[in-house]
Amino acid sequence: MQTLKALINGRIFTGEKILHQHALLVEKGHIIGIVPEHLLPKVKDCYDLNGGLLAPGFIDVQVNGGGGELLNHQPSAQALQTIAQAHRGYGTTAFLPTLITDTWIQMVNAVTAVAAAVDLGVPGILGIHLEGPYLNAERKGVHPPTSIRLPTTTEDLSHLFESFPPDLIKLMTLAPERVSPEFIQQLTQDGMIVSAGHTAATYEQMQVALAHGVTGFTHLFNAMSPMTSREPGVVGAALDHADSWCGLIVDGHHVHPVTLRQAIKAKLRGKMMLVTDAMHTVGEGAGRFDLMGRAIVSENGKVTTLDGTLAGSDLDMASAVRNTVQQVGLGLEEALRMASLYPAQFLKLDHKLGRIAKGFQADLVLIDDHMVVQQTWIKGQP
Repeated sequence: MQTLKALINGRIFTGEKILHQHALLVEKGHIIGIVPEHLLPKVKDCYDLNGGLLAPGFIDVQVNGGGGELLNHQPSAQALQTIAQAHRGYGTTAFLPTLITDTWIQMVNAVTAVAAAVDLGVPGILGIHLEGPYLNAERKGVHPPTSIRLPTTTEDLSHLFESFPPDLIKLMTLAPERVSPEFIQQLTQDGMIVSAGHTAATYEQMQVALAHGVTGFTHLFNAMSPMTSREPGVVGAALDHADSWCGLIVDGHHVHPVTLRQAIKAKLRGKMMLVTDAMHTVGEGAGRFDLMGRAIVSENGKVTTLDGTLAGSDLDMASAVRNTVQQVGLGLEEALRMASLYPAQFLKLDHKLGRIAKGFQADLVLIDDHMVVQQTWIKGQP
C-alpha cells in the first residue's frame, strides 16, 4: 500500500495556473489535495522539489520508438518497456506506442505486444496508435508503399477490436479519401479515435470525413495537402475546424517556427498538442540504421532517408516544450498544456490525466528553470 507523501518546496503548475508555497499530497497513486505549505499536515514521506516546477506529466500520442527499440522492428513487451523508460527520462508519463504502415501480421503482433505490456504493468502505456496502413501513397513519407493498402474483408479491424481489451487500439491515422465515410464511422463506433494523416484529401473531402468522426490531424503540415489560395486542403480544414486537434512536431526541422506560430494563432485555443513522432534514436544517440529495408540517418536532431525525406524524429517531449517556448515564442504554461492537458482531452482521458488536481492520477514531471526534467512520477511512483 502506498502511504501518504508530500511534494514540497517547489512551484506547482496545475494545468491552469502556477501555485507558489503549496504542497502536493499523493496517496495510492492519486492526488488527494494541494495545500498551502504552512497548513501541511504531518507527513513522514516528503520529497523536496528544490524550487523546481511540478507539472502534469507529458502525454505523447505518437511514439515509434526509443532507447534503441522500434515497435515495427521489435513488437514485444520488453521492447515497449525500453521505449517507455527512454521517454520517461524526458517527462513522458503516458504515451501511445505507434506502429507505422506494416503487414497485417505485424499489426496483430504489435497490438498483442501492447496488450502484454499493459498486463505486465509497464508504466505509462495508454494503448496503441496505428499510423496506417490505409494511407495515400502520394503522401507516404517513409511508410513502405508495398504495405499501403485499402481495407479488405481479410483484415477485419472489428474482429481485432474484439480480440483485445476495450480501448487498447486507441488511435488510427488514415487518409480519409482512401476509405469510405462509413468505414471512418464504424471505427469511431468501435471506440477508436480517427486522425487524418499521410493524405492528399481536398478540403471538401475533409469536411465529409470530419462529419463522420475524424477528430485529429497527424503531424500538421507534414505529409498532407497544403493550404493554398484556391484550395484550403487538409491544412486549411484542420485550422478552420473548431472541434478537432492537431499534432505538432516542434523540432525545428518538420515545420518552420513562424509557420507553427501562425497556425497556433489560427486554431482554436486548446486544440494544438505536441507530439514527437520519435524514432528509436531518442535516448540512444545519432547514427545510421535500417527502417524496414531503407537506410536512415539520424544527425543533429534530424532523422531522414539518404535522399533527405524526413523519417520520424529524434525529438523528446521535454525538448518539444522548450522549443515551443524558445523557438515559437509561446509562454511556458501554454507549452505545458500542449504537452499534457490537450493530448489528454484528445484521448478523452482528461478526467484523470493532464492536470494536477484532486482525484487525478499522480502522473507528474519536475522541471528546472531551464525546462530540463529532474524527476517523473507515474501513479505516484518516482
